Amino acid sequence: MRVVVTGATGGIGERISRRLAESGHSVIMVGRSAERIDRARGRIAEAVPGADLAGEVSDLSLTAEVRALAERLEPLPDVVINNAAVIAPLDAVTGEGRQLMLATNHLAPYVLLRILAQRLGDRPARFVIVGAHPGGLRRTPVDLDDLEFRNRRTLGPVPSFRPFVAYGRTKNMNAMFGYALAARLADTMITVNGGHPGIVDQTGLGRNCIGLLRLFTTMINPFAQSLDEGSDTPFWLATAPEPAGQTGRYYLRRQAVPTAPHTTDPARLYRLWDESAALVGLPADVS
Repeated sequence: MRVVVTGATGGIGERISRRLAESGHSVIMVGRSAERIDRARGRIAEAVPGADLAGEVSDLSLTAEVRALAERLEPLPDVVINNAAVIAPLDAVTGEGRQLMLATNHLAPYVLLRILAQRLGDRPARFVIVGAHPGGLRRTPVDLDDLEFRNRRTLGPVPSFRPFVAYGRTKNMNAMFGYALAARLADTMITVNGGHPGIVDQTGLGRNCIGLLRLFTTMINPFAQSLDEGSDTPFWLATAPEPAGQTGRYYLRRQAVPTAPHTTDPARLYRLWDESAALVGLPADVS
């Protein structure tokens, strides 16, 4: 089986890649630089002699690079695991002028999976979108009038904590996109599911945090799961027979769980889909 993993050069993404290699799958590791990919491949190859590993360089914050990645992947993958995500300052923007977290965490999988779904056609595939805990996400509904977090006051009273709230919104976008894409691909052999890996140390996700948010991430690290525990649900969704044929679901510890009503409301799903399409220059109609 050929599996694409984004954010594969460290943390959960690297551990998912290693587990896939241990199971005999071909892994395409997507990262921001060839150097980071080579280092991660070297670590996995040392632990898994003979591992079938390839690398694809793509800055997932840039729609043009994501589109190019989706269009050049060949042979087409059997599984895509969207794992890449960042917590970044609210004023961080990409070279294309988009807010960095929105671009990396939401628009990248939106573009990648839409183009790959079109290329796959009637072939079977699994799309896995790594999300966050559905309980915590209930409190951070997406503001469909402010996808790029320009109204800072709605993100809470503590400035250093606002990027974490914005990150939570992007994770809700992931869930909403997964549901919307699954519905649009219901007549195909492609399944789309989301899953929460748990709070995991050593991901590098909070490397840009400051103030109270840095203190918060430091305090929760002793309670974090191991990388093996964190990689379990995404790996299971990608490879296990049990979720085969299941689509439009969200999983926690291998169990399908509900997410907040604001992530499943059809009107909100349609609007986020259409707004995202406009931001990246794709037609809203997938036909």
